[in-house]
Amino acid sequence: MTIVDTPERRQLRELARAFVTKEVLPYLDDWERAGEVPRSLHETAAKVGLLGIGFPEQVGGSGGDLLDSIVVTEEIIRSGGSSGLVAALFTHGIALPHMVAARNEDLIDRYVRPTLAGTMIGALAITEPDGGSDVAGIRTTACRDGDHYVVNGSKTYITSGVRADFVTTAVCCDFPGSGELSLLVIEKGTPGFAVGRPLEKLGWHCSDTAELSFTDVRVPVANRVGPEDTGFIAIMQHFATERLSLATQAYAIAQRCVELAVRWCRDRSTFGRPLASRQLIRHRLAEMHTRAEAARAYVHDVAERVAAGQPVVTEVAMAKNVAVAACDQVVDQALQLHGGFGYLRDAEVERHYRDARILGLGGGTTEIMNEIIAKGMGL
Repeated sequence: MTIVDTPERRQLRELARAFVTKEVLPYLDDWERAGEVPRSLHETAAKVGLLGIGFPEQVGGSGGDLLDSIVVTEEIIRSGGSSGLVAALFTHGIALPHMVAARNEDLIDRYVRPTLAGTMIGALAITEPDGGSDVAGIRTTACRDGDHYVVNGSKTYITSGVRADFVTTAVCCDFPGSGELSLLVIEKGTPGFAVGRPLEKLGWHCSDTAELSFTDVRVPVANRVGPEDTGFIAIMQHFATERLSLATQAYAIAQRCVELAVRWCRDRSTFGRPLASRQLIRHRLAEMHTRAEAARAYVHDVAERVAAGQPVVTEVAMAKNVAVAACDQVVDQALQLHGGFGYLRDAEVERHYRDARILGLGGGTTEIMNEIIAKGMGL
């Protein structure tokens, strides 16, 4: 028995599988075409105890840790859900941790508890139009004016930015690009805070994404997360869990695509024989399965070390890259094995093919991960 295969986590898998079967699969295609998941899904997920996994009960969560969150993410995708669904439904996984860590009871009561109850939706706004992965170069400013900050700037590629009731926003309280960052919680509806049109994407169709702009937005100082100028450290500290979540999505997509490909190759016959009867096909499936399982094992190993409090920044970067590479290879082969059907929107493998592409970009690109790995090697 592994640490992610305890009796309790097997029950958690069953809960996630039942949730996907009943509350997701009948509607997922409609959500994909609508470009978002309904707000009611958040409340349903909260009621069954999934939305708060990984957050302490003291702040309204369901308890559990990083490994429990990984189990839920993995099982949602393995049960026929999608990476885009995970992004849309669990955006609070990147919007709330900074508030919880800061132990600001006011922010916890106003934002954390309602979000974990499914009645609010939060987003995290870091990326800027001209910044990419350069977090230290953030140019959105927040100038102190009495008991408020006046915020000016813009953000882009913000997951759940269309539906979010509030956005945990990285701002610079010094001159633009100084690297002295703070985090402010900015509520939708605040004068000067505008949400642009939903961005159309290659994948993650059911996960809404937006551009945000701030023009002289007055934000109470009480909405600051932690002390001023501690935002950069806070963001870096929580990157590990975000990257491991994306790594989990990657190997889970690979596993699901192996299952879909095996099923297809057993049922599909060409020239009077099932595809799976051919050695070439069997060997390709075997290689796909090996890549997916190896990635899963490594991500689990690194996640256990992160959960134990070990400083494994380099290993987290390697885990993300390993899982993303496995996913890219497996999904491509799975679609190829499905032939023309795999190219149709009716094919589940087609959705995974589209969704997989973001995983090497989000949470730090593959190239950024390689730079972290190189530094860990002393280069």
